[in-house]
Amino acid sequence: MIRYPLTPIEPLEVEINGAGQYAPAETVEEMIKFLTSQWPDKSKPAFHSALARSIDAMVFATDPQAARAAFVVAAHAAGMHVLPDDMDEMRKAS
Repeated sequence: MIRYPLTPIEPLEVEINGAGQYAPAETVEEMIKFLTSQWPDKSKPAFHSALARSIDAMVFATDPQAARAAFVVAAHAAGMHVLPDDMDEMRKAS
């Protein structure tokens, strides 16, 4: 089995377990784990894009921040918040 070094990203927390319940991710590998095991809707194109960009970042050393950005887009498409990215929007809504 090939082992890759962990690929760091700007840390985030995704609302993966329902409203107000967040789980952290600090690496591309942790984002892949969320996408492949706990993602609520794997049918959306944004999900597939996030998974592909994350795998590329892990295996081919492409830009991990591009993978993170695709992950955030996929989370939004699935109706989930991402912190700290959504902090301003959430403050305005309250």
